[in-house]
Amino acid sequence: MTARPLISLIDTHCHLEMSDFDPDRQEVINRAFDAGFEALITVGSSFEGTQAALLLAEKYDRVYASVGVHPHDAARMTPEMFDKLTEWSALPKVVAIGESGLDYHYDRSPREVQASVFRQHLELARQSGLPAIIHSREAASDTMDIIRKSGISKGVLHCFSGDREMAFEAMSLGLYISLAGPVTFKKASALKEIARLVPDDYLLVETDSPFLAPEPLRGRRNEPLFMEHTARHIAELRGISLEDLARMTTLNAKRLFKVGQIAEKAEIAYKIRDSLYLNITNRCTNACSFCVRYQSDYVKGHKLRLDHEPGEFEIKEAIGNPAAYREVVFCGYGEPLTRLDLVKEIASWVKLNGGTVRINTNGQANLINGRNVVPELKNLVDSVSISLDAQDRETYNRICNPAYDSAYEAVLEFIKLAKGSLPSVRVTVVETEGVDVEKCRAIAAGLGVAFSVRKLDDVG
Repeated sequence: MTARPLISLIDTHCHLEMSDFDPDRQEVINRAFDAGFEALITVGSSFEGTQAALLLAEKYDRVYASVGVHPHDAARMTPEMFDKLTEWSALPKVVAIGESGLDYHYDRSPREVQASVFRQHLELARQSGLPAIIHSREAASDTMDIIRKSGISKGVLHCFSGDREMAFEAMSLGLYISLAGPVTFKKASALKEIARLVPDDYLLVETDSPFLAPEPLRGRRNEPLFMEHTARHIAELRGISLEDLARMTTLNAKRLFKVGQIAEKAEIAYKIRDSLYLNITNRCTNACSFCVRYQSDYVKGHKLRLDHEPGEFEIKEAIGNPAAYREVVFCGYGEPLTRLDLVKEIASWVKLNGGTVRINTNGQANLINGRNVVPELKNLVDSVSISLDAQDRETYNRICNPAYDSAYEAVLEFIKLAKGSLPSVRVTVVETEGVDVEKCRAIAAGLGVAFSVRKLDDVG
């Protein structure tokens, strides 16, 4: 029998302390860890539930807890209880405050009491430095008003059920968006759109178990292991692999909740979907306003900011078998053709070993190298993707901040030369302020090359 592949996920919101798990709690936890889960966060939703969550976190090595009271229980909150939550928030395995928030669907506590208790939790999160786990159901406007006034900048809207505007305002305040089983439901079209739109760096996944089991297990008691179905569905919606989605969301969970270890070493070769990308330099002759390098060290969960420029042997070793991938792409954090000789050597080796080569470039290679380098790439490169990024020189200079005065003209010339020599040429633009996508499309058509539009903040 073939072994089941391990999936490196973190369930950022489950309720392992609830009585639903009394018959087989140990087995539930074992199943998740045996499948490759790195951590589970069991979330306090009542005073007694928080106590039970703390005991589980103390018992199990990779189980962590949050402390808080759900809006359903807000009316039961006393000053003494909150003092105890404050005391517990300092325990080593407590990684968040919550869940707390507003629930106008059931209104099991008066709304003004829910709001008061919610504000207390956010203030505790602010003072403790821990992220807030926020529950909001049919209360978007009031929830966001309280969050804005609280001054917190770390937290997550768990089991998100709001609209696009709520999601983007929350992210503008530094909050993550966490999706649970409902995103897999057939009629959840609005939630599926949120799953497509949330940028990589703001996305989390959870079960909220024992509730909300995903398709195809809907109606059953949920458990952390079932999160794989939710993660797989979100990955499909985003056009990436489950492996990509798991890597991204696990990194986000580690960064927000400070659980587990984050890799410190940058990757030279990194896989996204079924392609292998090569990260060979941090150097670039542009300083584009939208570039990921000014926002994060990571792309799809891969750390890319290099501490040195890798050599030929190091790169070949990182690649392994080039034929194992749909294509090998020179991309990474900088402009690959600043290292033209190395690119040619590696590309030749990839081709000799049955691989396919693509180069993602800013199109300034001839300026960088002081000659027309396109003929040197012939027979080594199967396709090239060139960043056009603007419809005219003025817009290009404003957005891309090139090191060369004649950069835009050089990019257009490089596209023409590549079209005459290389098998496949595509130009791209990023949807950002000032870029006329249709004019750029017309430029590409006039040059006789393919054209693609990249979404702002959607990298990889």
